[in-house]
Amino acid sequence: MLDTPLGLKSQARRHLAIIAALLVSGWAMLAGPATVRAAATAGTTTLDCGQIQSAILGYSVAYCVDLPADYAAGAKRYPVLYILHGLFENERSWAERGGKDVLDGMLAKGELEPFIVVCPDAGKTFYVNSYDGKARYEDFFVQEFVPYIDQHYRTVANPAERGLFGISMGGFGSLHIGFRHANLFGAASAQSAALLPKLPNPFPATRRWQFYAQLLQEPFGSPLNEAYFEASNPIDLAEHPDTFKNLKLYFDCGDKDRYGFQEGNQLLDQELTSEHFPHEFALRDGDHGWSYEEEYMHFALQFHSQQFQQAIASTSPAKKAAGGRSK
Repeated sequence: MLDTPLGLKSQARRHLAIIAALLVSGWAMLAGPATVRAAATAGTTTLDCGQIQSAILGYSVAYCVDLPADYAAGAKRYPVLYILHGLFENERSWAERGGKDVLDGMLAKGELEPFIVVCPDAGKTFYVNSYDGKARYEDFFVQEFVPYIDQHYRTVANPAERGLFGISMGGFGSLHIGFRHANLFGAASAQSAALLPKLPNPFPATRRWQFYAQLLQEPFGSPLNEAYFEASNPIDLAEHPDTFKNLKLYFDCGDKDRYGFQEGNQLLDQELTSEHFPHEFALRDGDHGWSYEEEYMHFALQFHSQQFQQAIASTSPAKKAAGGRSK
């Protein structure tokens, strides 16, 4: 964990420029067909994409699932890691921007044990229920999407073998959902999480800043509702660690993050440390974006693989002998 300087919170609150990241924290991706199966080469994972019709949202949500190389060969069940994308990205971004390559490379080297990866599309929701109640993405995710994945893929449907990993906006979402739904997830991680100590009030009146405000209005109200933002903010949620006391937690950020997100990440580390909540945090040499992920994503994947293996090891010998992990 990083020892952060006193007074960081007040300094971070004055650093309004980091809001700019909300415009470009991800890259727009060209959507392909609704359903794709990428041909698997020997030892690589297999991408399976589709859609789920959501009664909560009132529309279909696209997703991609990356299946272990031996998935089709048997009836084995696997841990599952939900990967949450950044702003202006979608369910294909993790695979198309290089995340799948990192995973396959680590599996080929024996650095990970196989697990299922799930990437849902979340638009610009920040993975929360919108203030106006029109886009209840958080409810969709925990009430519809996770059960759907458990029903349609051979996951191990218990929290200890279910994890969350988010990048940028997805890092906000991973921490938010992990803190609020620790009964569903055993571990959460985030890289370059889009953490803002609070919304500026009043919001700068320039054309550029008003555009940023418009982006935030979809999840956090129009006009922006500061109280709702704070109720959703992982930094504020971290003040109550009793609500997620069993959650395993890892997050990191670049020390040269061009949007200043290192300040919010350091503040989260400081808050968790003050609450004596065990966690792993690192401030790494780097910026923001997929160049950072290519260099450091392996830390998050290793973290989850280790958590999954600890959960598997804790399974009773009697359950293993009875084939409790097979369908």
